[in-house]
Amino acid sequence: MASNLAKKRALAAGFGTNANAVKYLNQDFEALRAQCLSRGGLFSDPTFPAAPESLGFNELGPGSYKTRAVQWKRPGELCSSPEFIVGGATRTDICQGALGDCWLLAAIASLTLNEDVMARVVPVGQSFGESYAGIFHFQFWQFGEWVDVVIDDRLPTKDGELLFVHSAEGSEFWSALLEKAYAKVNGCYEALSGGSTTEGFEDFTGGIAENYDLRKPPPNMFQIIKKAIESGALLGCSIDITSAADSEAVTRQKLVKGHAYSLTGAVEVTYRGRKEKLIRIRNPWGQVEWTGAWSDSSSEWNSVDDSERQNVKADDGEFWMSFTEFLRHYSRIEICTLTPDTLTDDSVKHWSVCNYDGSWRKGSTAGGCRNHAYTFWMNPQFVIRLDEEDDDPDDNEVGCSFVVGLIQKNRRRLRKVGEDMHTIGFAIYEECHLFVCFLKHTLHLSLIGLFSSRSETFVNLREVSTRFKMPPGEYLIVPSTFEPHLNGDFCIRVFSEKQTETRPFGCFAGTDIKTDGFSLETCRIMVNLMDVSFLSVSIPRLNVVSICLMCLIPFNVLNSRNSYFPSSGFTLNNGIYQILVARYAEPDMTIDFDNFVACLMRLDMMFRVFKKIDAHDSGSIELDFHQVSE
Repeated sequence: MASNLAKKRALAAGFGTNANAVKYLNQDFEALRAQCLSRGGLFSDPTFPAAPESLGFNELGPGSYKTRAVQWKRPGELCSSPEFIVGGATRTDICQGALGDCWLLAAIASLTLNEDVMARVVPVGQSFGESYAGIFHFQFWQFGEWVDVVIDDRLPTKDGELLFVHSAEGSEFWSALLEKAYAKVNGCYEALSGGSTTEGFEDFTGGIAENYDLRKPPPNMFQIIKKAIESGALLGCSIDITSAADSEAVTRQKLVKGHAYSLTGAVEVTYRGRKEKLIRIRNPWGQVEWTGAWSDSSSEWNSVDDSERQNVKADDGEFWMSFTEFLRHYSRIEICTLTPDTLTDDSVKHWSVCNYDGSWRKGSTAGGCRNHAYTFWMNPQFVIRLDEEDDDPDDNEVGCSFVVGLIQKNRRRLRKVGEDMHTIGFAIYEECHLFVCFLKHTLHLSLIGLFSSRSETFVNLREVSTRFKMPPGEYLIVPSTFEPHLNGDFCIRVFSEKQTETRPFGCFAGTDIKTDGFSLETCRIMVNLMDVSFLSVSIPRLNVVSICLMCLIPFNVLNSRNSYFPSSGFTLNNGIYQILVARYAEPDMTIDFDNFVACLMRLDMMFRVFKKIDAHDSGSIELDFHQVSE
């Protein structure tokens, strides 16, 4: 809780922005480089060492045949004149190595299309020149804040060649160093194996990603793509597989299944008297290209005027194809932009953005999806208030547009201990349904039919996001894992065209009352409740009757996060609620009546003490050493 409060204060003061990124693991790039230059040595990063554990834990783990004979070398040991960037960062600087992170490389390739976005991730002023000290740094967006990640330039090699990502230009190293910094944030290189291009997109921009199924694309899909590229958005595409054997299988026309491509261009050319829509795509391998119509060597280009003819190169991984062929062969497209409204409006507008952190904890806030009616209401809840309708909606549908994104945090880092992504999603309710939802749970009835909308599906990806348009009003967002009782942390974001108010909101939680009478400890608490003389707090005397009357109100009503306690008039946030469950719950996550009484009375006393010290009703207090001790 203290950490979350400190984080909120830091963000309010401007820390965590791209211009003032948080120093990852408290490593200061400028200070560390200055130290190395002053002593005449090269930087070696103790937090991400040139050692087997930085490579991986399974296929790239210690002792794996894939990591045998791996040597960590600096660029100066691989070529005589290494350079950070040669002739500007371009898409051809990214060639995949022996790591299944094509999703990341596709995102990096798209990153090079926008110089401003590129400069946010790859800070300028880095080189192998006079200021070289074996240290580099990169910046990534991580769950609501930007972090500055420091690395040394020792890179894994095999037989004198870079093991993972590399540039087609053998003396250029920015892409390999960027990959290393991203591996550090995620725990190791192997943690980057497999993923969605949108994950890289978001960590490079802080934007929000949307997915389109090309089996049922919107009628203006080409315009959406073209407009997104023109606005600097990052785009990726892929071909679905039907079995594991199809993964990275190459088709007869040299398209790779289950592989992440970058989508880098969209134009219309005049071809034989008619307009032809064309899409430009890049394979991060740097080779293996489409051989059909509009490919590098196809005859279609001969019928296009020189003024419209595109730059076509041989076997560089990039190729053109008709939009019709694109829809026929590819399965999905991913688009990420800092301003989602640029996909539908002619003018670029910055949407209102709200960001909240939360967690699922077994026994308190991990209720699972709506299929689990007995626990679903335990999940964290967030209220969004939509007041203003969209300006001049393109689809003539009046309402408030917003995008909800639910991201689970740091799951790649947990792969080392055998965990991976949870299957996650969310539901959206009209807030007036909250009490009805509670009643239906209490009566053990189904929750079916209550939701206003929800994420399109539950997925085991880092993020699930969906665009909505709803009438003005208040709505309740309930993020959850598919199965209940799973621990995890998450970040929920709401992008909206107009200014909105979003706030956390408690949900109802509790279990049936169980009691064998008051324990000796609970009785002591009742007595101690009267003894707060050191603060001169007036506490009303309680007798057994008043205690029972207070506590026999149905536990399902009283024991709720952010709900009103009639006897005391205080509220609890999710953090305190989770602590109470950890302190007072039984091993089976039930709370008996005895513990409930003890919990409630402690809370009552704590809130009275707090209000006494907070004489000016500021909402915060400071305690000296003696007060803390007492």
